[in-house]
Amino acid sequence: MANNKSARKRIRVNERNRVQNRPYRSAARTLVKKAELAIAAGDQAEATVAVGRAVQMLDRANSKNVIHKNNAARRKSRLQAKFNAAFAA
Repeated sequence: MANNKSARKRIRVNERNRVQNRPYRSAARTLVKKAELAIAAGDQAEATVAVGRAVQMLDRANSKNVIHKNNAARRKSRLQAKFNAAFAA
């Protein structure tokens, strides 16, 4: 357990941030999964909308420092690559 005042405060702050960040992280994961399912289903119109929403949520999580910018960029890149591979010409 924490041995000094600053360590106890850090525990409180980390817990508060964890609770506040959780909805953004969860929503990003959910939207990415929905986009991947739409891509797998083969419906290009639905997949386009789903990928757009997923990218938007990843950008939002990034802007609020919930996830690292490179993590968001990597996830968006992989999702877009799956989309492009599925619906290439």
